[in-house]
Amino acid sequence: MQTPLASKFDHWIRQDFRDMNTALEELYFAQENRDNLEGVGDGIKQQLVTEGRDYIAQLLREGNTDEGFDHGFELLGNVGFYMAACRRHGITDPARETRSPLREASALAMQLGASLGAVPRFASSHLETHNRAVNGVYKTFTALNDERIFIDYNTRGVFGYIRTAEALLHSLPLGVSHPVTLDLLRVARAALEDVFASNQELFTALDMQRFFFCIRPYYKPHRVGLREYRGANAGDFAGINVIDLLLGLCRADDPYYSQLLVDKFLFMRPEDQLLLRDCMRRKSLLNSFLEEAEEHAGEDWFQTNVSAFLEVCEAHGRVAVQHHELLVEKYIVQPASDAGLEDKADLSASGPPLPVLLKGLKTLCDLRSAAPRDDIPSRYRDIGRLKACVHR
Repeated sequence: MQTPLASKFDHWIRQDFRDMNTALEELYFAQENRDNLEGVGDGIKQQLVTEGRDYIAQLLREGNTDEGFDHGFELLGNVGFYMAACRRHGITDPARETRSPLREASALAMQLGASLGAVPRFASSHLETHNRAVNGVYKTFTALNDERIFIDYNTRGVFGYIRTAEALLHSLPLGVSHPVTLDLLRVARAALEDVFASNQELFTALDMQRFFFCIRPYYKPHRVGLREYRGANAGDFAGINVIDLLLGLCRADDPYYSQLLVDKFLFMRPEDQLLLRDCMRRKSLLNSFLEEAEEHAGEDWFQTNVSAFLEVCEAHGRVAVQHHELLVEKYIVQPASDAGLEDKADLSASGPPLPVLLKGLKTLCDLRSAAPRDDIPSRYRDIGRLKACVHR
């Protein structure tokens, strides 16, 4: 059970905090310049800061707030929600500060983050895989319907990736020639098709302007104590990288990809960190099939299983292209261009300017889709070798 103070803070996050953010978003959105924060809703902002600080100061005085990992992680998320909202409303800004002015929140966040082995700010899992619902309602920053749409479909997509990763992990001890590996590859493909369908529904349902101006800003980088931490990213869980590595489309010895993993480790829960580290040392299914092809390409099991494997790779690549060419374009690039904000320094959750972010996302997309590029370690030639082994 949560302590009484932690429970009261949680209730505030779910009610008054959410309502204040919603009121501020409506004020911003009603302006001609929706990106303007100055002089808008200052009374609400002060109320949000004061009430949140009072709860957090009490929790600090209480001392031992740890009632087990799950409750500690949930409390860290609540403190992180508060700090992220203060950043969103311009109450804090790492560009003008060398230390977070939210001293009590920083102290509690660092205490919890250090004890839990996690980054001391809210992570995507606080909104998705570990966002506890009360009476059918989970936590959100606002009461806006578009935020709920965004989280609903992102959560479905995350669990689709997790189902894919679990199927691939179960295939490792069986080996690529095992008949049940075929079943697991089919499960993996079906789960990726679910991710694709979920993304397509998100693309249709989510309002571009609401996302860009009222949801995205809660994911901005901000300081905790002296250090600036990037914003939470929907990819901050092990599953998607487990798929990358086990399929063999991305490699842990690629400096670009390994840096990506290093940057996201502490944004994942500790058990995800252990899982991903283990996968970094595993032989990929792609390499296993390539080894078997030398002697067994003509065998029935090879023909069947490698065809299923290639279908999984194709599905993974299709989702990557969908994300890059549809979701990123519609919800980041286009509204930023329409509003003349392409060069704004804090546009992305990860921190870098938009052109740098897009270049990195394109590289990752091309790795996952095995695109024919020679300037990155794409596996398109190796995928081509396996395709050539399949009898038409």
